[in-house]
Order: sequence, then C-alpha cells, then structure tokens
Amino acid sequence: MVTPGLRDWLIQRVTAVIVAVYAVFMAGFLLTHHPLQFADWSGLFGNPWMRLASMLALFCLYLHAWSGVRSILMDYVRSAAIRRSVEALVVLALASCAAWSVQILWGIR
Repeated sequence: MVTPGLRDWLIQRVTAVIVAVYAVFMAGFLLTHHPLQFADWSGLFGNPWMRLASMLALFCLYLHAWSGVRSILMDYVRSAAIRRSVEALVVLALASCAAWSVQILWGIR
C-alpha cells in the first residue's frame, strides 16, 4: 500500500526524471541544429511522437508543480479556507496552462 507521503515523493521523482530526459533531448537537438532553422523546428514538431513526448513532459511539469505547491501550502498555510482557495487558484492556472499546451501543440483553435 502506498502512503500519501510516498505517493507525493514518487510523483516528484518520476516527473522530474521525465522532464529532465525531455530537456536533455531538446538541448541536444538545439546544439546539433545550430543555427536553428524554421524547417528543423517544424520538422521536429511535425512528428506526432514529438508532440506526444512534449505533452507528456508538459503534463509531468504541471503535475510536478502541483505536487510541490501543494506540499508548500500544506506546510505553511495554517488556515484551511485560505489553503483551499490558493489550491483552487493553482489548479485553475495549471489546467489553463495544460489546455493552452494542447492548443499550441495540436493546432486546436
């Protein structure tokens, strides 16, 4: 059985590894395509696997951010009402970023 503390720890570590792997790949791509041309960039993101990898990395980034912010709020905000309000605002902001990410990567208008 996974305890909430272990679950949060695992979420932080797994999402950090996925974002790090994506960042290393992107850094390698940028270093090997210097100067970067529009054709290189559009060719990379024209592949569905790259869009999926980018969505996975962004989803992991949002989940990582949520887990960290939630931990900080639980530790430092004593008032449950204020903590819930701030958590709701953070969830709204992260959900908006996720929707915008989908719109950008998949060209949905």
